[in-house]
Amino acid sequence: MAASSTPGSALPSTPRPAPAVLRNPAWQAHWIGPKPPRPNTGAGLAPPDSRAPFGRYLFRTSFTLDAVPDAIPARITADSRYVVLVNGREAGRGPIRSQPRRLTYDDLDLAPFVVPGENTLVVLVTYYGHANAFWQPAAANATLGRDAVLLFEADLGDRLLATDGSWQVLDPGAWQLAPSSGIDGIPVECLDARELPADWKTGASDAAWHPAQLVPATHLGSLARTQPPTDPYGPLLPRPIGPLDGDRLTAAVAMVTAPVVTPDDPHPVVRVRAYLSGPTGPRGPATFRAPFPLELNPGPGRSQHLVVDMGRIVCGLVTLDLDAPRGARIDLMYREAPHAPGVPEALSAPNTGARYTARGFDDSFEAVEVNGFRYIHALVSADGPVRIDRITVREHLYPRVGNAYFRSGDPELDALYTAGVRTVALNSHDAFTDCPTREQRAWVGDGVVHQMVHLTTSTDWRLAWRYLELGNSPRADGILPMSVVGEIEQGGGTTIPDWSLHWLHGVHNLYRYTADRDRLAELAPTARRVLAWYQPYLTADGILSDVPEWNLVDWSSVFATGASSILTALWARGLREYAEISTLLDNRGDAAWAAGLWERARTGFDIFWDEGRGTYRDHIVRGTPQLATSQAAGAAAIVSGLAPVDRWDRIIDRVMDPERLVTRSWIGGDGTYDQQKILDELRGVRRVDWDAEEEVVRAEPFLSYLVHDAAALAGRTADLVRSLRSWSVFLHDGYDTFGECWGWGSPVHGWSATPTRDLVTHVLGVTPGEPGFGRARIAPAYQVLERAEGAVPTPAGLLSVSFDTAGVEVDSPLPYVLVLPDGQEGEHGPGRMRLAFA
Repeated sequence: MAASSTPGSALPSTPRPAPAVLRNPAWQAHWIGPKPPRPNTGAGLAPPDSRAPFGRYLFRTSFTLDAVPDAIPARITADSRYVVLVNGREAGRGPIRSQPRRLTYDDLDLAPFVVPGENTLVVLVTYYGHANAFWQPAAANATLGRDAVLLFEADLGDRLLATDGSWQVLDPGAWQLAPSSGIDGIPVECLDARELPADWKTGASDAAWHPAQLVPATHLGSLARTQPPTDPYGPLLPRPIGPLDGDRLTAAVAMVTAPVVTPDDPHPVVRVRAYLSGPTGPRGPATFRAPFPLELNPGPGRSQHLVVDMGRIVCGLVTLDLDAPRGARIDLMYREAPHAPGVPEALSAPNTGARYTARGFDDSFEAVEVNGFRYIHALVSADGPVRIDRITVREHLYPRVGNAYFRSGDPELDALYTAGVRTVALNSHDAFTDCPTREQRAWVGDGVVHQMVHLTTSTDWRLAWRYLELGNSPRADGILPMSVVGEIEQGGGTTIPDWSLHWLHGVHNLYRYTADRDRLAELAPTARRVLAWYQPYLTADGILSDVPEWNLVDWSSVFATGASSILTALWARGLREYAEISTLLDNRGDAAWAAGLWERARTGFDIFWDEGRGTYRDHIVRGTPQLATSQAAGAAAIVSGLAPVDRWDRIIDRVMDPERLVTRSWIGGDGTYDQQKILDELRGVRRVDWDAEEEVVRAEPFLSYLVHDAAALAGRTADLVRSLRSWSVFLHDGYDTFGECWGWGSPVHGWSATPTRDLVTHVLGVTPGEPGFGRARIAPAYQVLERAEGAVPTPAGLLSVSFDTAGVEVDSPLPYVLVLPDGQEGEHGPGRMRLAFA
């Protein structure tokens, strides 16, 4: 039941600059909402938190044109989300996730959607009410920040079309959200089409529209302004990334069951899951395979179950076209893995899906929320016949731009490169996310791997910068939230401190790849505060000890309690990187501050060294060295520079010896998160069920990027490539993405995509030779592969490299240093060069 695919729309061209009237930060449009603003009963200082609940509203206006102009520049934003429709056609959706006081707007061109004469513009605005995985409410004043608001203006040439009191609004009450549960944060939308006019996209002329309301800012000093800039949304910032897009994928066939009595539940996913695990679940000869369109007839009080397999993980907007009697109900559950009858649901299984109730004519469910999945399970309940014409998914992802590639004589490595590209693509939305199927959260640490894959595979680096800008949202004490823009950041609670150090590594990545002084100067103060946050936990020897909060490091069973070699080394790497950035910015004082702390750590770090085993211990508790060693500890010691160079080979020998490696996690294994392990972890109970004296705990896919960096620094590329091959375990049964962990977790996790980056930087060997790629460094892994070729993004354009046993060829837009098989280095200018080996 694989999916068939039709090409999606081409990547939009760069929008033309808006005229001056739309570049003025003082908008002429007004904030409008669906309800009259509350009366101002006080000074507007710290009012009670009484936000409106979830709502999805329609706003509309109309305008006439004598002729279609070349362009109609427009800009728009909303709290929380919008979809804009011009004459029934979608012209844009947004805004992208952002902290509320850094709300962004989108530039649009309406010209492709208008006609001469009368035109109708409808905007569907969603207000989530409660924080979710990708949205957090504003710190409201007495009016703004408490309910849905829309802001829009367009230059029609002879006049400005802008939101004001002439617009109309409709609250159809057709959409609801199912209750959320667990760690999932993706809204489960429920649409009752009986409450929604069939022609809502084109203006719903017969509906009970009423005037939209101007919404002023209400606090001392606001003067009841209804036009931005206003509290609590700040200046409104232009969208810093490109548009999201993707192919439209069509399900070809489905597996269908005969009608059965099914349980009922107000939550569609709970209902489908109860059916799957119940006695009438999909098994036996009553299940048959059928192509679309599907003809179903469940009958009164009964349902039919169908499941489609898209053939791979996809992520986007689901559309279901059908012909069904009024009140027919379709409950959808999205799954990342196939259902196994009789096997309990994994703790990590997504709780995502949707519900559609048919109006009885012109029926089509079109998702507003983006979901990732491979399988769609549906329960179709109706008193009469139902025909499902098609199920499609329009992928909604950040596109990879340019013609970067990697190829070699090794099909396994080529497949790994492609899988990493796809894995990161599925986790590149309006931010880098952890997984498209369960959470879609922008975790501050995870994104560093996505960023490195973007830098090495796409010529559009805007999302790589956005990762840093979005994460630049420190708590009051200077450390970053574990996840930004959502309920976790809003809560301001426990964080993962070392995630901030990975974010700092991301800042250093952009230092190396762009050397953009202005943008680095904006991020540098936060980087310094992150490093300074650790200082109270330094011992007299310069070692970090007893660092609080959630020192995750990796899902592997590593120890960061007591005096920690891993945290100390990650922090020391950050100190070195910050010193380099400070030097570029002519901030000699901070460079010296960071270098001094690094030197103290280097002097004290030797307490972790185990001469007999040739690596570093994870930790020391109350002065007593502990036995546990891990790949994380050895690799972090190398990449931080704390380990002397003459130890590097011994460390790699130990921590990358396949015979010594054990795979362990404190909270997961055997295909899922382990409830007992999680309870043990919360109670402070950790069981060492491996030989800590002889065995080394293997890094999970995320922190493997650090392990591979250490191997490359030590000149052990062959060990690195052997390690990369482990990722092939994820590529089976149609799955073409990398999973979250070894043997458990999501099958598509962006933080696991290091093989793609590694094949470019450590095998093809292309890296910045100096900050900003003033020149490149090319050091191919000649002894590891017989041949390889590829094209790599640089600020000056693609740099191409190919090598085989006979020689190496380079076509570079900038100067570069080329390392030859014997280790000799030569400098070359831009252009094409072929060098034959003697």
